[in-house]
Amino acid sequence: MNEKIEELFQREHDNPRIWLRVASERLSLLRYVFLVQIEDGIPDADQRSCLEYADAVLIGWPDEHADDVYDLDKDQLNQVRHDITVMEERVPVFRKQEQEGRIADLSDSLVAITGCVAQVRRAYQPGFPLPTYSEIRRVVQEEWNADMERIDPDRVDPSAEQMREEAKSENEENASEARREGEQA
Repeated sequence: MNEKIEELFQREHDNPRIWLRVASERLSLLRYVFLVQIEDGIPDADQRSCLEYADAVLIGWPDEHADDVYDLDKDQLNQVRHDITVMEERVPVFRKQEQEGRIADLSDSLVAITGCVAQVRRAYQPGFPLPTYSEIRRVVQEEWNADMERIDPDRVDPSAEQMREEAKSENEENASEARREGEQA
């Protein structure tokens, strides 16, 4: 683990809210590294989703002394320490993926790291609404499909088209079932 993090573990008793700052600074830095890696091309839906997720977690990040930041009990602080440790364990993997230019793996690592940071934020600021990666991924995929359809209608992700057809079919089934129940009543 990073020596600075080890040092912070030792000094934490003076400021247990320090992890809020550590988490945001780490994610901000890794988000930037990821952005630099993908800037030469057009980011695909997965890459956009990773960036959007990191942005959503970082947006409106509170100062560690803000009124809406809670002090943590021992168990909560232990969980935050765990989340920070998991985050830090992912950083060398992230760096290696960056050096090797493995963008898809880098995306997965950024999502995992962002998830750890989101947990830290939830601990200190439980009232702040944070979306999940899945929610963001779904919206970004829909936007991506719409963009691709405008550019090249034949290039639309067939799974997205299939999802639309399945949703339409499901809606028709639900309407049919509701009519049957109405007739039986």
